[in-house]
Amino acid sequence: MSVLPLCVLPHPVLRQQAQPVDSFTRGLRRMAMDLLDTMYANDGVGLAAPQVGWSLQLFVANPSQQAGRELIVANPVLEPAGGRARIVEGCLSVPKAWHRVRRSARVRLRGQDLSGHPLVLEAEGLLAIVLQHEVDHLGGRLFIDRLSWWQRRRLLWRAARNA
Repeated sequence: MSVLPLCVLPHPVLRQQAQPVDSFTRGLRRMAMDLLDTMYANDGVGLAAPQVGWSLQLFVANPSQQAGRELIVANPVLEPAGGRARIVEGCLSVPKAWHRVRRSARVRLRGQDLSGHPLVLEAEGLLAIVLQHEVDHLGGRLFIDRLSWWQRRRLLWRAARNA
């Protein structure tokens, strides 16, 4: 498979609503494997298709970073299931920027696997955070959009200075 170049802010694809996956082919499987290779090559725990320039509702995740524990989801729909969590997040598409973000502590995710079969997952902890982060990407939203205007401006200024 391939390690793909990452799209970084202000790339326009990062701000677009991704298109639903409607064809579950060998090509989609190859795309998912490329996403995994790219995620691991960049020491990530999740990666959404828009982060490599594909406006497609597809993401991969593996917060444990243990081989064989990868999660691949197409057309996800996320439902908060309770609780609040605050965790320091970063993003491969917003290099050198880290900030504490408020999210749901538990979520329920509905989507499809690479064969188009329904997938339902309940998650908490780091996996719940990663799922929310990746689903945000598919809607054209970045973790910095969850910060106040002042926090976002300050964070991006610091990241630019450290680049």
